[in-house]
Amino acid sequence: MQSNKMMFGILALFLVGLLGSYSVFTVQEWQKAILFRLGEIVRTDFKPGLHFKMPFINNVRLFDGRILTLDARPERFLTKEKKNVLVDSFVKWRIQDVGRFYTSTGGDEARANSRLSQIIKDSLKSEFGQRTIKEVVSGERRDVMDILTAHANDEAQKFGIDVVDMRIKRIDLPAEVSSSVYRRMEAERARVAKELRSQGAEAAERIRADADRQRTIILAEAYREAEKARGQGDAKATGIYADAFKQDPEFYALYRSLRAYRDSFSNKSDILVLEPDSEFFKYFKAPQKAP
Repeated sequence: MQSNKMMFGILALFLVGLLGSYSVFTVQEWQKAILFRLGEIVRTDFKPGLHFKMPFINNVRLFDGRILTLDARPERFLTKEKKNVLVDSFVKWRIQDVGRFYTSTGGDEARANSRLSQIIKDSLKSEFGQRTIKEVVSGERRDVMDILTAHANDEAQKFGIDVVDMRIKRIDLPAEVSSSVYRRMEAERARVAKELRSQGAEAAERIRADADRQRTIILAEAYREAEKARGQGDAKATGIYADAFKQDPEFYALYRSLRAYRDSFSNKSDILVLEPDSEFFKYFKAPQKAP
């Protein structure tokens, strides 16, 4: 009898503990919770901590309330010029209204990512279709991301999702387009290089022609100065000779005759045909005595 009471007591304690474990649940700081009653949402505004529920009637489902990342696959979009671009982007999002999130997606994170991905894809298609490649790559890229974030957040509110941020990681041209672009760039660089070389050759010719002109001018001026100096020297020498010879004209005449003899008979083969009584041989004759 005593043992039966003990068994019933242990069984009662076990049942109480079991019911107690089904009657409490814990919500962490990073979690959001939904309390159901027979499949119907009863409450969603749980704060972190320990909470109670009715066992077997209520059940609780917990969701990750932290910021999650959707890293979408690169997609092709047409720009305003009807050019294909390959866009790689990602989205930061979190559950804002857990009740609406559960109702619209069944609490499935993969389904939420799929719907959010479609929203982003439609937004990118709309924004890229209104802009050129240059605008989306450099000029207005930041504006595009801000517009996409705001638009995606408005659409995502329907699913209880808050889009924290949206970023475009890369914007690339498809491989077949990149090849033609690189070829055009290469041709353009070759054209620019050829033009620069042509301009350099033209400048070199101008410099060379100017240098030749300056050389000719310098040589001409030098020759003029040299001839001028030579003329002045000859004139001065002539003046000196004239002053010197004026002092003894007879000696000057003899000196001139001797120089003429030396220049005329500098070579043994030189022949000079003159009359014997020619003035040229005046100083070869016997000197006349003074009366």
